[in-house]
Amino acid sequence: MAHVLIVEARFYDHLNDMLIAGARAAIEAAGHSHETVTVPGALEVPGAIALAAEAGRYDAFVALGVIIRGETYHFEVVANESARGLMDLSLAGIAIGNGILTVEDEAQALARARPSEKNKGGEAAVAALAMLALHERFGE
Repeated sequence: MAHVLIVEARFYDHLNDMLIAGARAAIEAAGHSHETVTVPGALEVPGAIALAAEAGRYDAFVALGVIIRGETYHFEVVANESARGLMDLSLAGIAIGNGILTVEDEAQALARARPSEKNKGGEAAVAALAMLALHERFGE
């Protein structure tokens, strides 16, 4: 049984609640356990995962959050740098599922966050578990 850490960037409570519900349901359906930690924003997610990975208590990680385009360049910075940070960790051998939504508006976020629709939280958890299986297959 794997122990998975869900790291959520808690900025939009109602959207995050849906993402977390989807992720938890997928992890539990696969027979694994999980914990959740909260960070202020998407830029902090890779750092939290790196710290937790060093602790060695988790087998895989699910990154969750929502970035909605605003009127400034900040959207691109947060979206790109959080994704880059997660990719760097993944390439370093950490099993991660990226469920940080990067959307134009709240309607897009709702459709992707709802477990009854696109269920991106659940998909990110499934991806994390799939990456863990690959790590195990290739001897990581």
